[in-house]
Amino acid sequence: MASSSSSRSDQERPGLGLGLCEGEEEYGSESGWVEARSSCDHLCSLSPDLSHIPAPQNTPCYECQHPSENWLCLSCKEVLCSRFVNKHMLSHSRRTNHCVALSFSDLSVWCFSCDAYLDAQLIPQLRPVYQLAYILKFGQPPPLPQHN
Repeated sequence: MASSSSSRSDQERPGLGLGLCEGEEEYGSESGWVEARSSCDHLCSLSPDLSHIPAPQNTPCYECQHPSENWLCLSCKEVLCSRFVNKHMLSHSRRTNHCVALSFSDLSVWCFSCDAYLDAQLIPQLRPVYQLAYILKFGQPPPLPQHN
């Protein structure tokens, strides 16, 4: 019996068979519910002035000018496109070690070093920039978080 070129284990692991090496997964390739972290060791890299940020809508990627799916680097405040467009934010993070970014699409915060979402409403250092981005995007303050 001839063997298939991709094993079952390759099919179960995202990224394999897509031109990625063993052990190298495409960040964000898995789907489903993800619990956001309530802490992160990389918050020391945040810009000291996150009270002035570009507007979430109509701010294109600084590198390719793509109009959507953009992220704000919370270290240097550059706006760059997502891994689903041209991966400029991912490249920026790898090149600069600026690891925390805010999505202009859904206002989620991602740490590239932790490979995890961060709870921007729960983490005190992220709450002000999240609230500002929410006001800029929706014209009103965000609803209060519901805690159990």
